[in-house]
Amino acid sequence: MIKKIFTALIFVFFASNAMSAGSDSTPKKVKSDYDKAVTHVKAAKKFEKKGKLEKAKKRYEKAQKLLLKSNDKKPNQADTLNYLGFTTRKLGDFENGEKYYLQGLAIKPDHIGINEYLGELYVATNRMDLAKERLKVLETCNCEEYNELKEIIEGTKKSKY
Repeated sequence: MIKKIFTALIFVFFASNAMSAGSDSTPKKVKSDYDKAVTHVKAAKKFEKKGKLEKAKKRYEKAQKLLLKSNDKKPNQADTLNYLGFTTRKLGDFENGEKYYLQGLAIKPDHIGINEYLGELYVATNRMDLAKERLKVLETCNCEEYNELKEIIEGTKKSKY
């Protein structure tokens, strides 16, 4: 009787270990559309730095699609609108890029990323007075975005984006 119980316990022990060997019991976090989009944007920026513009464009397009889905699911998120503005601008649609940035600023007027990128868009579209307004908003942020935009406005630096 003891031998049968012992054998059964050994069987249960090995069977449970064998079943758990191929699976991880910790739940996997599913990435949101926003998180996937940010990954694509970062990859696109790297491709741009390497001069691989067609690959960068494809990544921006993928990111934009994911950001649109994210914005449908969770509208009025300043960070999502910032990246929507950014990807749209990177794909050459300055008018709609500006609209996304302005929607984001309506939600969060002091958003550092939006103010910098919108300022860069204004420089690119030769609206320096509006670019300087964005710089003024960033004046007290004590952040690199202020210096980046300032140098772009002054013409001492070309926009990375």
